[in-house]
Formats: sequence, C-alpha cells, structure tokens
Amino acid sequence: MGLGLAAIAKIASAPIIDKVGLRKQFESLVQNGTRTGFRAAGAASRQFKKAQNLDKPARLSSAPSKDLFDIEPDEEQALIAETVREFAAEQLRPAASEADAALTTPEDLLERSGELGLTSVGIPESLGGMGTERSAVTNSLVTEALAHGDMGLAVAILAPSAVSTALTQWGDEEQQATYLPAFAGEHVPAAALAVQERAALGDPFKPATEAERTANGYRLTGVKSMVPRAAQAELFIVSADLQGNGPALFLVESSSNGVSIEAEPAMGLRGASTGKLHLEQVEVGSGALLGEGAAEVFTDMVRLSRLAWASLAVGTGQAVLDYVIPYVNERTAFGEPISHRQAVAFNVADIGIELESIRLTTLRAAARAEQGLPYAREVALARKLAVDKGMFIGSAGVQLLGGHGYTKEHPVERWYRDLRAIGVMEGAVLV
Repeated sequence: MGLGLAAIAKIASAPIIDKVGLRKQFESLVQNGTRTGFRAAGAASRQFKKAQNLDKPARLSSAPSKDLFDIEPDEEQALIAETVREFAAEQLRPAASEADAALTTPEDLLERSGELGLTSVGIPESLGGMGTERSAVTNSLVTEALAHGDMGLAVAILAPSAVSTALTQWGDEEQQATYLPAFAGEHVPAAALAVQERAALGDPFKPATEAERTANGYRLTGVKSMVPRAAQAELFIVSADLQGNGPALFLVESSSNGVSIEAEPAMGLRGASTGKLHLEQVEVGSGALLGEGAAEVFTDMVRLSRLAWASLAVGTGQAVLDYVIPYVNERTAFGEPISHRQAVAFNVADIGIELESIRLTTLRAAARAEQGLPYAREVALARKLAVDKGMFIGSAGVQLLGGHGYTKEHPVERWYRDLRAIGVMEGAVLV
C-alpha cells in the first residue's frame, strides 16, 4: 500500500502532469488513495466478539462521599501519579520533539505505555480489569502526569481508555461483553472518542454528523475532526444527531463499510497523529447506540471530557513552570540572573498562581463526579480557567525565554501550541 501511494505521489509531482493538463485528476487520485489506504490500515484483523454472557452491565461503584472537602491524594493515588510521572519523564519527554515533527506516535512507546495498565484500572474485575471503584480523581492525576511529559503523546496514550471508560460507564451488557475484554488484555486496541467537528465555535450538543434509524439499526453520515490515532483505530465512539432524539453516541468499528480516514495535522497535539474520520452512510446495528441515547449520558460524556482536557492543561502548565524557573535563575543579563528583575519574578509567580487555580478546580470537579454529586458548575469553572489561564501560561513561558522561546531548541513553543488545543477540543479523552 505504501509503495503504491508513493509511486502515485511521485508521478503527481512530475512537471509533465501540468503540461498535459492532468494535475487535478492526479491530485484527486492521491487524496482518494490516501483515504482508502488509511482505511485499510485502520481496519485491523482483530474481530470483536462477545467474550461472555452478562446478566446486566458491570459498573464501578461510586467513591465514598467525604464530609470534608479534601483533594489531597491518598497514598495509593500518590504512588500511581508518581509512577506515571516518572514514565512520562523517561519515555514521553525524550520522544516528544521527534513525534511532533513526524506527526506520529512511536509504536514502541505505545507498547511501553500499555505495561502501565492505564486502561485496565478503569474496567471492572468481572470483565478482566482491575477496577473496583470509580475514580475520576485518580484518572485526572494520571492525565496530568502524562501531560507533564507531552500533551500530544498523552492524548494518544489515553485515547483507548476514553473508549473503555465510556463502555464501563454507559455500555449495556452486550456492548461490554463484546468490547471491554479486549481493552483489559495485554494488547489494547487503538480506539478513539470522536466528538470534535470542523466548525467554528462548534457546539458538541449540536453535532453536524447525522444518524438516521434504519430497519436494522442506524445509518451515520458526517465527518469528525482531530481524532487521535485515527488511522490505527479499530473502534470509535462517535457523536451524532439522532433523528428526533438529539445528540447520541454510537459504537463504530473501523472495518465498517463507509469508514475512511484522512490525515489532519494541526498546530498542536501533533504527536497524537490526529486525523479526520469520514462516515459515508455507515450502517451499524441497533446495539451500537451507547447509553440508550439518553441526554444525561451525552452530557456526562462532555463534562468528563472537559475535565480530562483541564487535567492535560495542568500537566502541560506544570511542565512550563518547571522549565522556566531554572531558566530565569540561570540566564543572566547585565551581570545578574533575569529572575532578579521584578517583571520576570512576578510573571513566574503568576504562572504558579494560575496553575494552582486550574488544578484545584479540576480536582474538586473530579471529586464530586466520582462521588455521584452534581458537578456541572465545577466543570464549567475548571474549563474556563484551563482555557484562559492555560493559554496565559503557554504564552508567558515563551515570553520568559525571549528569543529562545520562539525556537524548537526549547520545548516551550511546543507546549504553547498544545495548550491552545484546550479551548477548541471536545471528546478524545475522558476521566
């Protein structure tokens, strides 16, 4: 497939194509070949089959409520977060620059991340996982720790767990028995929660992707944007407007007829290997509807996704702070460290202050979510702070490095680009 596409691309770049007036035809051929090729790559040989019979869906129990507001990680959470953070420092950070330039997630990195068991922790023990209790706080801490290494690679690693979390939270017994065992095994399938669409000021509650009822299930038509590892994904959870019902979530296997992928490199999150998911009258069965199409399920999905993005902002913001502090202390101007200048010192302090505000509101929202308490207000506050202050942190990091901040010699320019995604992304990750 790769050799064939390379040959077509080489022919299309030849000057003679312009002379004979075949430029548009060859460009169309290259584009269609790319989309078809990516579809073939994404349709893996794995066949999702029902692994066991369940009498009812397996759910994780809510975390016990606390009389006092306390988001201090317990011993187990602290250990998990520290382990993941060490992994991010040793594995993600060194690979981030090359992944950003190559627009791809290293396969060996994904294999090593699978050893952490991040997906299995959120799957009930009855389905082969290690989960016993819903823990949005732990998931937020893990998300933050991975983003401290690199946000784009963190999104690629966390994308399958977004699908398994959604299946655990809202899947019925048939959906869980068919798909979840694969996510609890050693070789976790690439999967993605596809909510984002290519529209200015897009509203996740008003998806342009449409789902119409058929005699055997549903027919989906539309395009999803910025889907992590789209070309490798074997399973998608897709948001679509269900006729007469409003927004709903559907399970779509990549091998389905009408599914194709188009590469979509962006300003940030380049290590996540994002792409467009094209759905051209894709037929899915009646069992593909997640959560029975309930409005509260879709609302919960959006809120938990926004919490995950806020956690990604915290991790990347912390990376910025940890990088600029030693830089301003070591960088000298006029015979002294630039940190001795009030403007510089105050700017660094502002980064720390805004970072803590995002972290505390995010963890508070996560704590309420896992206890089954109302958390809509807290999510809105966390998202607002993550969007506004996350952008400030990224920009300030670049500014504090001066001309160095604009070069790829230092990672702050990449973190700045990644932090811009917080304000536009929906879906993809979940806590």
